Amino acid sequence: MQPTGPLVPASPVPARVVLYVRAGCHLCDDARAVVAAVAAERGATWAEVDVDAGGVVPDGRSLADVHGELVPVVEVDGARVGYWQIDADRLRDALAAPPTA
Repeated sequence: MQPTGPLVPASPVPARVVLYVRAGCHLCDDARAVVAAVAAERGATWAEVDVDAGGVVPDGRSLADVHGELVPVVEVDGARVGYWQIDADRLRDALAAPPTA
């Protein structure tokens, strides 16, 4: 997946938080603010991925097929922790756990 948007610098370590979005999504704008604030507060890396820019999940389905109806979607260490309206406390709780490889 090629992240887009206000991202952390390129690193060999993947971002702990991934925010899946699409253009023109007002909920995505709200989610971006929540993710940016919580990630900064917790010192977590995060990346933003546009589901309509291509890309597939390991089973070969497109990102748009997997996440399209749910955007914005937030994952921490590969596990979905929220969609549509992102809850800052739920994201904080997910980031409180040690990172998984």
